[in-house]
Amino acid sequence: VQLQASGGGLVQAGGSLRLSCSASGRTFSPYAMAWFRQVPGKERESVSAITWSVGGATYADSVKGRFTISRDKAKNTMYLQMNSLKPEDTAVYFCRATLSGNFYWGQGTLVTVSS
Repeated sequence: VQLQASGGGLVQAGGSLRLSCSASGRTFSPYAMAWFRQVPGKERESVSAITWSVGGATYADSVKGRFTISRDKAKNTMYLQMNSLKPEDTAVYFCRATLSGNFYWGQGTLVTVSS
């Protein structure tokens, strides 16, 4: 499984971005997918997760009400709609898939929020 994250960039505080994470392969049916983020010198933290089949979502308290996770099973793609961005959201965002008991990571996409 190969995951490709995209959609990062530079945005002003209060702005929006949408991240995408696309999986390669014809058959892709993970148990769940998730977004994590990491700031240099800090541990990677969970941002949001979604179950692939049902679409149940969870969010970190810091992003609740601002971020929305979704997935398009036909496109093997997960999204993270990020609204009302804050400077503290600046990080490299990684996507992860949980499949057959294993974790698969994407390469990360940088989000920079200026104040």
